[in-house]
Amino acid sequence: MNDHLASLFLALGIFSLGFISIGPNILAIIGTSMERGRKSGTQLALGVGAGSGLWATFTVAGLTALIAAYAQAVTVLKIFGAAYLLWLAFKAFRAASRPANAMHVTGARGRNLFLQGLAIQMTNPKAALHWIAIVGIGLGADTPLWGGLLLIGLSTAISIIGHVAYAVTFSSAPVIRFYRRSQRWISATLGVFFSFAAYKLATFRP
Repeated sequence: MNDHLASLFLALGIFSLGFISIGPNILAIIGTSMERGRKSGTQLALGVGAGSGLWATFTVAGLTALIAAYAQAVTVLKIFGAAYLLWLAFKAFRAASRPANAMHVTGARGRNLFLQGLAIQMTNPKAALHWIAIVGIGLGADTPLWGGLLLIGLSTAISIIGHVAYAVTFSSAPVIRFYRRSQRWISATLGVFFSFAAYKLATFRP
């Protein structure tokens, strides 16, 4: 049980740190919060968070079936997960090597912002690769059903809380200025963490 929980919390930790690295989804939430207010930004964030929950559910169901049919799939998933972490480390170090640049934010348009957020997340091709890596890290060949359900539930909650936090926090322009000043140090720290996590995952023996 301890091994299952260790893998699960490693996956959730990596997933949580992903919120520090701002991508298109988070930029859309920031832009909407600044242009249309906290309420609109929160609606968009809830849609993005719900989309993460759907991706988690689909991926856990699919990979659990794959692992049950092919035990060797676990090794492939671990290798894929380690490679994904190294890619994240590379992106973080590359961001840290660049001067701090202004973030270009564009808010969402239209009325039903929740559905827009859901569509943004579900039509993101990188989300599939992201969740394959996260689930591959968090689940093993002998992980019980509760492990997969716990990963889905916690990752969905983290996604909703994390995206809503951006909507609430980045309603204030001074926060964006602070992030710009600290971005290089944040990126460098993330690069170190992702590199270490990739090493631990690649050398892990259940």
